[in-house]
Amino acid sequence: MLAEASRSSSRRFWALLAVGVLVVVAGLAAAHLMEERGHIVTGMNNRIVWALPHVFALFMVIAASGVLNVANIHSVFGQGAYKSCAPLSGLLCIALVAGGVAVETLDLGRPERVLATMTHHNFTSVFAWNVFLYPGLIVIVAAYLATIMDRRHGARSGAVGVASFVWRIALTTGTGSVFAFLVARQAYGTAVLVPLLLAMSFAWGLALFLVAQSAFCRWNGVALPAEVRRRMRNLLALFVLVVLFLVLIYHLTNGYFAKQIAFERFILRDGGVYPQLFWWGYVGAGSLVPLFLLWGPRGAAARDGLAAPLLVIVGAFALLYVFIVGGQAFPLELFPGYRTASSFGDGVIQAYVPSLPELALGLSGVGIAFLIALVGVRLFDFLPHDEAAAPQGAGAD
Repeated sequence: MLAEASRSSSRRFWALLAVGVLVVVAGLAAAHLMEERGHIVTGMNNRIVWALPHVFALFMVIAASGVLNVANIHSVFGQGAYKSCAPLSGLLCIALVAGGVAVETLDLGRPERVLATMTHHNFTSVFAWNVFLYPGLIVIVAAYLATIMDRRHGARSGAVGVASFVWRIALTTGTGSVFAFLVARQAYGTAVLVPLLLAMSFAWGLALFLVAQSAFCRWNGVALPAEVRRRMRNLLALFVLVVLFLVLIYHLTNGYFAKQIAFERFILRDGGVYPQLFWWGYVGAGSLVPLFLLWGPRGAAARDGLAAPLLVIVGAFALLYVFIVGGQAFPLELFPGYRTASSFGDGVIQAYVPSLPELALGLSGVGIAFLIALVGVRLFDFLPHDEAAAPQGAGAD
């Protein structure tokens, strides 16, 4: 019986590994096509330079910071119930950073130019900070995993955990500052974006952790106690509510200024696909429905399911698409009160339709993160295994 279960688990591993490799290879082929033929094969143009691949990349970077919060709750805030979740939290953080950085690098159009950013630093640019923030997070989290998984270094886990907490907050702040300091688009250039992205990291990272943990634990036949699951569900609902509140503050702040009213009408009412994604994708499916599933009177089965975290992830992509692509599609108001026009397209709302190479490239980042997590869980002891984890029956596999 055990041998049969082991063979079934092995077959599942190799099948999932093959799927992940195919997704990554498809993304590399798409990146090669974009490199050879230029970005003309995509839906991007001189106005919309961050598109669908950056939606994937930004989601993974934001979620990487937030997924580590599960481990930090244990090591920084002393909540022992989360101890068994800490290793998987760290592994997912490293995997998501790797996937997000890979998409960002391949989407630049000249990925070899990344070497220049490593040897010639311009510290007046927020982008230059990422050269240190991304690798630094990977190094610190790797050291953190060593302290919590090797009892010989367990005494250092608290200090390294605090360092990882501070670093991931700095990373998300830097990512938010990229947009907060950018005044060349109507959608950006406001300090509200920094706390907004911090809140997004908490919500989206936890949602992704719940999905990944459920999949890996079910595959390996273990489960967390009901009390830990209940705490995580309540945290997810709280984070989703905070993000929704800060999104409201962001739009109220824009609506207060006369120069931003046209942009707000475009995003929230007149912009075609963007209002649809915002209201139905993010507000409805990605926020209100998960809140109802997590806090509503639907019973433990609905709250324990994966519908709520999966919908939060769907809402995250909808919101990022509106924020990144819609924010670039709307023309910058160069001279308030006057209409501008030029051959460059000033004053014109830009159209954008995602292409298959862009989708393949974005999914390849997810594939890279998936492969790192899959192989890590297979080779090392990243899943709950101590007194906090209760074994399931054989049928759970």
